This record gives sequence, C-alpha cells and structure tokens, in this order.
Amino acid sequence: MRWFVIRADGVALLLLATLAPGAWSQQAAPASPEPAESVELRRPQTEPLRYELPPIDPNQVPEPARLATRISLPVPDRWRIMELLGQKDHWWDPYNINTIKGDKPYEKFSRWGPDWFLNLGAVSDTLVEARRLPIPAGAQSSQRPGSNNVFAGTSQLALVETVILSASVIKGNTTFKPPDYEFKFTGAFNVNHTRLDEVRALNINPQKGTVRADTHFGVQEAFADVHLRNVSDRYDFESVRVGIQPFISDFRGFVFNDLPFGIRLFGNRDNNQWQYNLGWFRRLEKDTNSGLNDIFRRWRSDDVFVANAFRQDWPVLGHTTQASLLYNRNREGDQGDYYDRNGFKIRPAVVGDVRPHNYDVVYAGLSGDGHFDRWNLTSSAYLALGRASYDPIARRSQRILAGFAAAELSRDFDWLRVRATGVYASADKDPFDGVSNGFDAILENPQIAGADTSFWIRQAIPLIGGGGVALSGRNGVLPSLRSSKDQGQSNFVNPGLVLLGLGADADIAPQWRLIGNVSLLSFGDTSVLKYLRNQGGISRFIGTDISAAVQYRPFMTQNLVFNGSIAFLQPGPAYRQLFPSGKRPYSVLANLLLTF
Repeated sequence: MRWFVIRADGVALLLLATLAPGAWSQQAAPASPEPAESVELRRPQTEPLRYELPPIDPNQVPEPARLATRISLPVPDRWRIMELLGQKDHWWDPYNINTIKGDKPYEKFSRWGPDWFLNLGAVSDTLVEARRLPIPAGAQSSQRPGSNNVFAGTSQLALVETVILSASVIKGNTTFKPPDYEFKFTGAFNVNHTRLDEVRALNINPQKGTVRADTHFGVQEAFADVHLRNVSDRYDFESVRVGIQPFISDFRGFVFNDLPFGIRLFGNRDNNQWQYNLGWFRRLEKDTNSGLNDIFRRWRSDDVFVANAFRQDWPVLGHTTQASLLYNRNREGDQGDYYDRNGFKIRPAVVGDVRPHNYDVVYAGLSGDGHFDRWNLTSSAYLALGRASYDPIARRSQRILAGFAAAELSRDFDWLRVRATGVYASADKDPFDGVSNGFDAILENPQIAGADTSFWIRQAIPLIGGGGVALSGRNGVLPSLRSSKDQGQSNFVNPGLVLLGLGADADIAPQWRLIGNVSLLSFGDTSVLKYLRNQGGISRFIGTDISAAVQYRPFMTQNLVFNGSIAFLQPGPAYRQLFPSGKRPYSVLANLLLTF
C-alpha cells in the first residue's frame, strides 16, 4: 500500500494505492525519459487587510490603552447614556434629548418612583377666513333702514386665534409596552373676531351690530389612564381611561368625533392584531363661537355607548377592518329650552311646531382602512335604527331607519396621489309617514372630499325661510337641518346627500404640497325642503364644489405649517332655487400652525 500526495494549483490530493510490493518495485524504476524542466507552484500572495481606527475626539471618550483595565461607569438609567457622550439637553429643541418632551425621566418626579416622564406641548392655530354666504335679513335698524327682503348681504370675515397647551405625566417604560399611568390636561384659549353685513346674524339683539369679538377657554382633555394588566408576554394589554378624552368612532369621523367626558376600557389581543374599545360618554356643552368645550355649563343629557373591534391585516395584508356598535340616548327634551351664547334658541330647534323631544338611536357600522396591493381604500357603512318620541317636522313620533356609506379610493404615482370619493346619506322622502329615513350623525367631523378646503364641508349654510336650522353645518357633510351641529339635536327628517368627487395631492417638493378637489353635490330627496320653505319645484342638484389648496412646510416637519385654500360652489338648480341672490358663494382662508 502506498500513499501519494500530489499538489496541483495549491490543492493537495491524497491518493491511496493498493499494489503488490513486488509490482510496485518493478514499476518504480522504468526507463527514465529526458528530464523535464521543473515547474514551481505557489499560492497567490495578497496584501493583508488593514483596519484603520476612526479619529478619536478626546473631548468625547478617552483614548483606549492596551493595558488599561475595563472600567464600567454606572448611570441612573438608559436614557442618560447620551449625556455621557456629550449630548446636551435643550428644552427648546424637540428633536434631540429634551426632558420636557418625555425623552428621559423627570427628576422632580423621582420621589414618586422610577420612570416618571413629563411631556409638554403647545400649538398656535391662526386663521384668517373671508367668505360669501347667504345671510337672512335682520330686523330693521338705523344701519340698514328699509330692510324688508328675506335675503341680505353675503360678505363675512373671520379672524381666529387658538392657543392649545397640554401637559402629560406618564409612568412606565413605554418603549415596548403601554404606560402604567398617564395623567393629561389640555386647555385651549380662543380669541375670535367676526364681521358681516347684517344685524341679528351674529346676535339675537340687533343693537349688538354687525361685529362680534369673543373669547373662550375650553378644557379639551382631562383624563387619567391606568394600565390594568398584560394578557400576553408580548404586552397585549387592557387599560381604562376616565375623564374628558378624544374619541373617534371610525377612521374618518363620520358618526362620532368629539371630546366628551367618558369611561373607556380598551386593549388588544393576539400580538396587537385585535384592538377593542368599550365605553360610555356624556357629551359636554360647546361654546357657541369657538366650538370648544364649555365645562361650566350644564352637561348635556346626551349619552353615547360604544363597542368596537379592529382586525389588522384583514381581509388582506395592509388593510384594517373595524366593526362598530354605538347607542345614542338623548333626553334633552326633558331639560327644557336651551339658548346659545348669542341668544338663539337651539333646543328644541325652531322648526315645525317647535316641540321638545327625545330619541334613541343605534348605529351599526363596518369600516375599513388600508391598501389592496397599490390601491388605497378607506370605507365606512352605517345603519341607523331607533325611535324618536316626537318629531317637530312630522308632528308625531317617528321610527328611525336610515343608512350611510362613504368610500375613498386612491393610488400613488411617485409624488402624486389621485383620489375618487363617494358619499351617500339616505333621504326622507315622506316627512309624515311615521318613518324617518334621513341619516344624521351624533357629531360628525368628516375627513373626506377635501374636508377643510371644501366649501360645502367647511361652511355652514343656513336654510333661510325654512326655520331656525342650517342646511349644512360647519365641518360637516350631512344636510341634516339641525339648529347647530355642535349644540343641536340630531334630525332624521332631512333631504339626504349624494356626493361624487375627484381629487389629487401633489408633493412637488418636500416642503410643498398642492391639493385639488372637485365634487358634485345632490340632495337625495327634496320633499322636506319643499314643506319647510313652502316652495314647490326644488331640484336635487346642489352644484359643483371646486377647491384648491397649498401646504407649505419650510422645515419639512409639522412644527411650522402654512395652509392656504380657495373654494367656491358653482350653483346648481337647487341652490339657485333656495338662494336666488345670483352671487356665487366662496371661501378663502389662510392658516398658520405652530407646534412644539
């Protein structure tokens, strides 16, 4: 037996030969040929890799030494490691270490225990808005002698400044789990100045004139949030929140979007794939001119009970589905008459025979938000079922059966998003049949079809000559014929709505966004309008809402945002028949947001 080692191109091969010893010796010495020139085989040689240490700043860390022993420096917690590396804490800088923005524990709270944080916030919202809207003619006065028409001037100007201050105290390591405790307070101070062309439009007293200046402080949030327990090793949890708190019933705020007082139990399951809310809310009175909470007035006898559940990544990955059940129990008919701060009667609404009433309504809804491949889809559908003890328009008790649906389909093309929108709210075709089929919300603030830039959604249009109600409310899409969207009761005898729109958002630069929307608006049925106005032949087509807006963020953040928009309604037959002034309504606004 013989072993052979042969090297070829730097690779060693080991061969085992099984030959007889004699045969090997006979074959080992054959006749030698001419000696060949020897070839030397070598492995290719390269330069070894060299790793250069980065420059060391002696002001940051000491220069390493070969024989130095390992030294560990204790720090109070992991949030202060950056301080040892030279990172400074500046209270005015929200993008680096900042104690008052909750980046590390607040030392003055250390006597309560570890991991107590403070988070302060401030927002300045400045608005200048000019608009042309129909205004009812007021009482005769020296300012407008001889006024005897139903319709008056249309020009309006509003200057509004709102400062929002918030403070949160949070306990717990919130990187991977919800806070153990959170206490939050948010207050808003509002200054508003409004002027228009007609007396008694801003105040029931004509001596107040055509200019109104007002201020108000509202408590928007004041709650305590307590973490009850973890239900899995991945921090699925249950918590309860008590106090004045924000709540939105669906992704776009179609039915209930408010800051009421409430008790809410919420949590998640299955690695956060399921979330849920169970809550009771008591609505607070709103300030008439600012829309902020007014906790110093008697709370409304208007309760909302909520149960909803969210399922993430269903039916496809990237889409969230929500099922909701809301019960609105209104007993304001038992509280007597209510007048707002400007002296106008709000509850019951000055419409029909002006009798007080109560109602119970259940909203069953299904909503979705997310994407299917490259298509983005947001949708909501609601069915409203209930009963009203009395309806001042129908002049009898009413059974409530109404529906609502809305969807926004969009697609992104690099820097451009194109949107298609549809909204449907059922209409009451017969106000006197004992069934109210017009859909109305509890308190809506819809984010769809341009929202703040849309003329129809942003402006409140009064139903002049049809009672003390509005055709549509400010920051609302439903023509529900309420006395006030914020302070009035829901009304399910209304003309309904059909909205079809197209829009686009263009991010032409990191700082600049252009927004455009076009919407076609129609009533579902005009029977109730014909009755209230005692006017026949009212068409369904309201008109075309056209708006354009620009958003400028000079620092490419949300800390400083400027919004400007212009919108107008190209009147259709229905609008001309209701408001025969011949002037095209419009709104122009400039808005500056400063956030800390």
